[in-house]
Amino acid sequence: MPVTHFIVHDKQDTVGVIVVEDGVKKGQALTGWVMEGDGTVGIKAAADIPLGHKIALGNLKKGDTVLKYGHDIGRMVAPAKAGEHVHVHNLKTKRW
Repeated sequence: MPVTHFIVHDKQDTVGVIVVEDGVKKGQALTGWVMEGDGTVGIKAAADIPLGHKIALGNLKKGDTVLKYGHDIGRMVAPAKAGEHVHVHNLKTKRW
């Protein structure tokens, strides 16, 4: 059984959450578990990403809405390509 590197809660999500204690390294082939439907998805890490941080599942443009847990968690303030780190440097809440 392959290691689960990240979790995706909803099939509509645009990011997954890194769940391996040491995080992931740029260039690493990753396996994600999609909870809705109990499936898997693969992606290559385009950056080092620490535990608990998000990975872009596809290319995200500035202004795009980010979905996590099937909910809008904010908008991209800078682009991120598939496999890149998504966090406070490129994602902001829409509330403020």
